Amino acid sequence: MNKLTLVTGADTDVLNRKALAAVLPISKETRSLLDEMVVVMRQEKGIGLAAPQVGISQRICVIEIDGVVSKYVNPEITSRSQEKIFFEEGCLSLPGQFFPIERHEEITVKYWNEKGLPKRIRTGGLLAIVLQHEIDHLDGILICRRHQKQRTKQGKIYGRIVE
Repeated sequence: MNKLTLVTGADTDVLNRKALAAVLPISKETRSLLDEMVVVMRQEKGIGLAAPQVGISQRICVIEIDGVVSKYVNPEITSRSQEKIFFEEGCLSLPGQFFPIERHEEITVKYWNEKGLPKRIRTGGLLAIVLQHEIDHLDGILICRRHQKQRTKQGKIYGRIVE
């Protein structure tokens, strides 16, 4: 039934390059891919999944927090708070690895939903952290690389998630 397979490994090409923009208007195939990605995310017990994590270089991702599924096509962060937090993050593509990552506490993201409607969301907390993590995937940035760049910074780890 489900044809998608999770891609793992810090040196995997598709995880280390910027994904291509999804074609608009949103096709039936893209909507189907979004649905299949939700299935994979749940099977892997994650709360977020970007298309490169299933070997597809498209700027789409799915997130499920507290039973609420969100689907994002071509998401782009348009503003970031100056306030930042540290959060210990895991990644389905880097099984068993966790890194303290500095993220913006609040962000604004513009995107298209699965129906092809333009949307904008201002969010904080866990959703902001997961969105930044998934958009990093779309930009070819893994948490192990982000952590290497941020290593010299100090901060408190507020929680732990597995994306």
